[in-house]
Amino acid sequence: MSLNTWSRRWLLTTLGLLIIMILSILALSMMLFQNRISDESNLSMNQIRLKVNPTLLALEQNHQHLDEQNIHDDIRSSARESGVLLTYVNLDGTVILSSVPTSEGTQVNLRSSLHYDLHHAVQTANGNESLEIAFPVMDGPVGSQIGNAIFSIPQAMVTVQKPMTFLVIWISVLLLLSLVLSLFLFRMKRKLEKQLLSPIHQLKLHAESILKGNYEEQIHYNRTDEMGDLYAMLDLMRTEIKHMNEIRIQQEQAQKELITNISHDIKTPITTIKAYIEAIEEGLCNDQETLMEYMRVMRTHTDKTARLVEDLLVHALQELGQISVEPREMYSGPVLEAMLKPIEHVVLTKGLVYDGPQSNDIPNVLVAIDPTRIEQVISNLAANALKHTSPGDTIRIVTELESGHLKVTIADSGQGIRVQDMPFVFQRYFRGQAIQADQRVQEGTGLGLSICQSIIEAHGGHISFTSKEGQGTTFRFYLPIC
Repeated sequence: MSLNTWSRRWLLTTLGLLIIMILSILALSMMLFQNRISDESNLSMNQIRLKVNPTLLALEQNHQHLDEQNIHDDIRSSARESGVLLTYVNLDGTVILSSVPTSEGTQVNLRSSLHYDLHHAVQTANGNESLEIAFPVMDGPVGSQIGNAIFSIPQAMVTVQKPMTFLVIWISVLLLLSLVLSLFLFRMKRKLEKQLLSPIHQLKLHAESILKGNYEEQIHYNRTDEMGDLYAMLDLMRTEIKHMNEIRIQQEQAQKELITNISHDIKTPITTIKAYIEAIEEGLCNDQETLMEYMRVMRTHTDKTARLVEDLLVHALQELGQISVEPREMYSGPVLEAMLKPIEHVVLTKGLVYDGPQSNDIPNVLVAIDPTRIEQVISNLAANALKHTSPGDTIRIVTELESGHLKVTIADSGQGIRVQDMPFVFQRYFRGQAIQADQRVQEGTGLGLSICQSIIEAHGGHISFTSKEGQGTTFRFYLPIC
C-alpha cells in the first residue's frame, strides 16, 4: 500500500470516527435534555406544594369550624392569594368548601376527581390551561385523613423554565472542538502531502535520473528539516557517484591508452630485434665484434620488452589485489649491493654523476624481503630519476637504519616535479609533464610508481617523496627490520 493511499484511508477513518463522536455527543445531549425535563416535574410539584401549603394548613387547623362564615372567607382568601381555585370535599365526596360557593353541597366522583401526582393531572387536563391536583387533609400531624383538597392550578404554575445555558455551552464547546479537530486533520493531510509525499515523489524522480546516468542535475530542498537532510545526503551521493563515474571513465581511457602505448612500446623493440636477427641471417656480421654489438642491441631491446611485460603483469595482479610478493628473511647487505651495482654502471654510462654507498656502507641487517620485487622498485625509481636528469646531474643513493626500518633513498638533482603533479605521483596511469619540454618524460606506462607503492606496502613498509622544481626529487622507502 502506498503512503498516499494509506494517508487518505487514515484521514477517512479518522473523519468517520469524528462523525460518530459528534452524533454520540448529540444523542447524549438529547438524553440529558430529557432527563432535565423529567427533573422539572419534581421541581414543579414542589412549587405547587409551596403555593397550596398555606391553604392546606388553614383547612387542617380549622376543619372543625368550617360552618363559620368568617373561616370560609379566610380560606377562600388564602386560596385566591395563592392564585388557585379550591374545592374541599369530605371522604364521601360532598363539597364542603369551594372557591365557587354555588358548588358547595354538591357531590363529586372521587375516583375521577382525585389526582395526587402531577403526571396523572397532566394526562387528565387534556390540553386545558389548568390542572386539578388533590392533596389529602389530615386531622393533625398524627391524625387520620378527614377529606381532600382539590386545587385547580394554571399550567403556568406547573411548568418551571430552567436555564439551559450550561447545556448549550457544553454542546457548543464540543461541536467547536470537533470542528477544530476536523480542520486540524485536513491541515495535517495537506502538510503530509506537501512536506512528505511530494518530496518523496521528487526524490524518486531524482533517483531515476541518477539511475539513467544523469548526474548533472542538482538536488535542492528549501527546508532545514529531516527531509532536507535526506535531500542533502542524496545530493552528496549524486556528487560522489558523478565523481566515481568520472574516475571510471578516466581509468577506462587510461587503460585504453596504456594498451596502445604498451603495444607501441613492445612493437618497437621487437621490430628492432627482428631487423637485427634478419641482418645476422643474411650474413651482414662479418666479424665477432659486429656480432657481439648486434647481440648487445638485441639484449637491450629484449630487456625493455621484458620490463614492459613485467609491468603489465604486475598491474594486472594489482587490479586483482593479488600482486605476487614473497618476502624471505635475508641479510640486506649482499642483496642491496647486487641491486645497486648495475645502476651505477647505467648512471655513469648516461654521463651523470653517481653518488652511491660502498660495500661497507650498506647496513647488513635481517629483513623480510622479496629480492625480485625490491629490485624492481629500485630499478623503477632509478629509471624515473634518469628520465628527469641531464648529463652532469647527480643521482645519489643512500642506505641507512632509521627507527627500526631499513631506509633506502634515491635522489637526483634534475628537473623536479611540478607542484600540480605531486598529488598524483603514485596514481596509476599518471604520467607527469616535465618543467622543460622533454620527450623522455612521456615515455613509459604510468604504472611504475604505483607498482612501487604496492610492492613496498606488501612488505609492510611505506614510500614517500619530496621534490622542488628545478632542484631535483628524492624518493625514500622503508622496510621493517626483523
